Amino acid sequence: MSGTTTAAVRQHRRAAGAGANRWIVLVVLCASLLLVALDATVLHVAVPAVTEDLKPGAVELLWIVDVYPLVCASLLILFGTLGDRVGRRRVLLLGYGLFGIASAVAAFAQTAETLILARALLGVGGAMIMPATLSILRQVFPDRRERALAIGIWSAVAAVGAAVGPLLGGFLLEHFWWGAVFLVNIPLMLVSLPVGRALLPESRGDGGGPWDVTGALTAAAGLFGVVLGVKRLGGGGAAASPLTVLPLLIGAALLFFFVRRQRRHPHPLVDLRMFRRPAFSTSVGCIVLAMLALVGLELIAAQYLQLVLGLSPLETGLRLLPLTLAAMAAGLAGARMLRRFGPRRMVCFGFCLTAAAVLTLTAMGGTDNPALLLSGFVLLGFGLETTLFGAYESMLSEAPAGQAGGAAAIGETSYQLGAGIGIALLGSVMNAAYTPGLRSVPGVPQHASDAAGHSLGEAYEVAGRIGGTAGAALRRAARDSFVHGLHLTLLVSAGLLLLGAVMALRLPRIMQCGEEPAEAELDLPAPREAEAAAGKPRVSA
Repeated sequence: MSGTTTAAVRQHRRAAGAGANRWIVLVVLCASLLLVALDATVLHVAVPAVTEDLKPGAVELLWIVDVYPLVCASLLILFGTLGDRVGRRRVLLLGYGLFGIASAVAAFAQTAETLILARALLGVGGAMIMPATLSILRQVFPDRRERALAIGIWSAVAAVGAAVGPLLGGFLLEHFWWGAVFLVNIPLMLVSLPVGRALLPESRGDGGGPWDVTGALTAAAGLFGVVLGVKRLGGGGAAASPLTVLPLLIGAALLFFFVRRQRRHPHPLVDLRMFRRPAFSTSVGCIVLAMLALVGLELIAAQYLQLVLGLSPLETGLRLLPLTLAAMAAGLAGARMLRRFGPRRMVCFGFCLTAAAVLTLTAMGGTDNPALLLSGFVLLGFGLETTLFGAYESMLSEAPAGQAGGAAAIGETSYQLGAGIGIALLGSVMNAAYTPGLRSVPGVPQHASDAAGHSLGEAYEVAGRIGGTAGAALRRAARDSFVHGLHLTLLVSAGLLLLGAVMALRLPRIMQCGEEPAEAELDLPAPREAEAAAGKPRVSA
């Protein structure tokens, strides 16, 4: 490497790290992530209050809950690659502003349609914020050792946000009206906007050629169709229904054309050559498999705790809290584990530990066993976070700095798709094991058995209406069938996790911590920005 190139690299690192306190930048980025993670779950406990106040129909209620993650997942690639072109900080700050405005609209919505629109705008804001946080983190921590620690803190904050959302929502509902779950976003946005503008460095990718607007819209529409179809499957929609099949087919066709366009375009949005790197493609696959195997279990576990063991929502949240605390611990310890064991052994270990936790939980039955649940959830949280940490860090480090936004968007999209497919797959396994046990309960009419086969909660309602010996028998059969289905679902999940452990063998054995791969992959400042970095005044957008 020549002296001029070495000086440019050092200058880049000063501008990216030392020029702005990168640890304060990390705090700002974590606050952004916390906000998005909170909003993904905070509404769940407010659904009954929203239903009572706005009187939405069944379809409207479904859209109120699902439109945020649906829109967010669809637009991650669009805004991730846009940030690479026009500036990641600029996109992040616009996301802050849109998130705050949409939160105010949602808080004071008077109709279901207004709330759906506001939640969709929140999804747009979330899609602007999520990939920008990871891509800026990639820029301000050029040293891989420090970046691994930063990603660990970042992932621990994500775990906190997902767990705190329902608890915060429950607290606000006890003291205020349902709109308060959205108003909590506004003070955070009022602080984040000026602080982010003052502290976050601006960065762009290599930016060769114009931004491919057609490709970005094709990717967004394709992902919208696929995610919508997958969510319908996970929500119990008929697999042969046109409302399920058509979005999946149209979405898959659009994604096929998107990939084909990117391969031929002189200035692609996403450099698909990244997938030729085993570490990158394997990391993306590990993220999908980890979420596919586990996200459905979270929903099933919540039903088990409340409907089988009879715990209250607050007690259920407290029982699941050790899972979150273990995930936080794994995130904070992840950097040290990665340096010591390397990506391959770390991700393999995470998958195997998570599979062991899942197999341990197959001992769950119709009676409460707090010690078993505590140990199982702790192992589950630690193993899952270890897996995701190693996969995310390897994926982000393998991507060129100029493609950081696109790489982050691919990682987040993989996470969302894995979660959606997991709910659909494990939900189907659960239903296939649960329903047959209710078809021949003595004294229960066929139509009542069919209704009880939809879910355990509905089975309890049907049993209550029937009453007497037949009702008690239906309730007992439903509980036993649910536990049987849970065990089968856990076994399928364990198999997927072990498959992930085998896939992780393609990851690098050691953590490479040398110089950046090549000058072409560095996010070097433009000539005018280089002068500003050297000490002259710089006007930033």
